[in-house]
Amino acid sequence: MDIHKATALLDDLIEKAGGCAIVDGGFATQLEKHGASINDPLWSALCLIKDPDLVKRVHLEYLEAGADILVTSSYQATIPGFISRGLSIEEAELLLEKSVKLAVEGRDKFWNSVKRNSRQSYNRALVAASIGSYGAYLADGSEYSGNYGPHVSLDKLKDFHRHRLQILVDAGPDLLAFETIPNKLEAQACVELLEEENVQIPSWICFSSVDGANAPSGESFKDCLDVINKSDKVSAVGINCAPPHFIQTLIQKLKEMTGKAIIVYPNSGEIWDGISKRWLPSKCFDDEKFELFAPIWRDAGAKLIGGCCRTTPSTIQAISKAVKERSGLDTTF
Repeated sequence: MDIHKATALLDDLIEKAGGCAIVDGGFATQLEKHGASINDPLWSALCLIKDPDLVKRVHLEYLEAGADILVTSSYQATIPGFISRGLSIEEAELLLEKSVKLAVEGRDKFWNSVKRNSRQSYNRALVAASIGSYGAYLADGSEYSGNYGPHVSLDKLKDFHRHRLQILVDAGPDLLAFETIPNKLEAQACVELLEEENVQIPSWICFSSVDGANAPSGESFKDCLDVINKSDKVSAVGINCAPPHFIQTLIQKLKEMTGKAIIVYPNSGEIWDGISKRWLPSKCFDDEKFELFAPIWRDAGAKLIGGCCRTTPSTIQAISKAVKERSGLDTTF
């Protein structure tokens, strides 16, 4: 399948979803709700080793909540990260493959169960293989600053991502999700890597934002998107793991800068303290606020909406219900 046919899969899903498809929500958050201990440099990827059945269970919970796209549990899964835990390269590769396999198996099991019900209002979900930023691997909070230091070059970033990208693509996802990219350099590395590896499945590239106006590095989104807009291998661009009160303005800003689909999946608004490794209380969005604002984000131009850290299946159900109602679709699950 060439890139244009593959991209049509995403376009068709968005159309079937009434013009705005629903991405799943916080994965690590839901793992912890089920008792998983993931205070570890591998974070949610730890469950690929310790409890793969729980990974699949969380995928199913998001599908039941109305998610049209599942994001795999590979955000913090990297070859060097697994090797640092004493695993071999071969074992690390198998765990990356497993992250896609678990999501695909969950999707297929769910779809086979609901498609027999003629009254169901679900779509056959797509699976997006998560590729976290270099800063996510460092686990030092640099995905929220973009400060990788003077020794991190374009080639170093491409070399870091290349092997994981190859394994994830070969595992057979429908999409690639580059997440919490903090600067122009890493966005450029992702775009060049997609070309060099001749990837034939569509991708999205999402940035975070700490000020509601720029990338975490302080670079303008225009500079970052100038790099991305040249690639036909990137189908969507947007924002993840930023506070929800930034989202409407950022959608409007991005809409002026790109013709690509816009994707947003903010966190709940709580603040992560990377030093003490805990969430700081703040005036966060609850599910009722997500239900209120998701249709506004849709109307502002977002084609894909979901949740990130501290959101749950109930959040996604609220978003899905509100967006489908705005799109004039059946909201019965």
